[in-house]
Amino acid sequence: MAFSWTLTAYIARRFGAMALAMTLALASLVALFDFIELLRRAATRADAGFGLVATIAGLRLPFVVLQILPFAVLLGGIIAFWRLARASELVVARAAGVSVWSFLMGPVAVALCLGTLAITVVSPLSAAMLARAERLDATYLRNATGLSSLAGGRLWLRQADPALEPNGIAILAGVPEVGPQGFLLRGVSVWRLSAQDKPLARVEAPRARLADGAWNLEEAVTFGTNRQPSAPAPLRLPTPLTRDRIEETFASPDTLSFWALPSFIAVLESSGFSAMRHRLHYHSLLSLPLLTAAMALLAAGFSMRQSRRGGVAQMIGAGIAAGFALFLLDKVAEEFGQAGTLPVALAAWAPSVAGLLLALTLLLYLEDG
Repeated sequence: MAFSWTLTAYIARRFGAMALAMTLALASLVALFDFIELLRRAATRADAGFGLVATIAGLRLPFVVLQILPFAVLLGGIIAFWRLARASELVVARAAGVSVWSFLMGPVAVALCLGTLAITVVSPLSAAMLARAERLDATYLRNATGLSSLAGGRLWLRQADPALEPNGIAILAGVPEVGPQGFLLRGVSVWRLSAQDKPLARVEAPRARLADGAWNLEEAVTFGTNRQPSAPAPLRLPTPLTRDRIEETFASPDTLSFWALPSFIAVLESSGFSAMRHRLHYHSLLSLPLLTAAMALLAAGFSMRQSRRGGVAQMIGAGIAAGFALFLLDKVAEEFGQAGTLPVALAAWAPSVAGLLLALTLLLYLEDG
């Protein structure tokens, strides 16, 4: 089997250029529709001008790039390979004894690099910019009131509480309030439990302020195992939570960087929150390089057919349909994963593995080298 670094690099450049061009084109198109929708929503807001709408749409652009990257790689690859096949460049390469598996190494490497750059570089940028965009959207276009509107009333938190027992647990409940004095909980109830969920004490306080790594409860009344109340007194309850951590809990996982997700998931689960959505998002990001590589192979399988054999349009249409099918499979698997019907890893990795197997099967069927 012949191998040529020059040919592989040439095909990789053609593939990479078309994939990047298609990513830019699709991202611009989606951003345009998003901008129009934001303009429609801002039409009834006196304080939301054109500049604000343009800012929100621009801040969402890296997030759009992450969402459309696999499909852009598929479309860009289909166009690149179709042009190479139409110009008979692939035919000449095959006639020279170069196997399809040899010259596809370059495009697959490019696709893997694009997926890796997306999760390591674009994801942190997207998370920061999307979080800013959502705050502007909530403030000027939705008139949200902060954490209480996201939490839907009473906020429940679970955290470690080693003060009474080494592996103790504290469960806090209260109405959140964010103001000039910082983050507060009003009407606070705290249940202090052992590691075996045995009640140790209950604390009632009118207010609890989050500051300096602790909840500072004012006029706290403690009920011990004898159910007798103590005199009201200040109480300090150490906590690993911060205001940003609590607010991020109610935000979309897309507003968290790939690098920040593992530690945030650990804090989330230790505080008693469900981390299902965040775990699913983390595994989806991890599977992105594999998905982009599968899209590159799919593009090759559906577009390298020789023009003289006919059926080129049908093959390219089938490739686009396969891309949409994988997109639909990804969304269905995501819904099952969030519902807990499928394991998180299976729900996140199934579309990528399915696309890769489909592409390899197609290439093995169509190619003889």
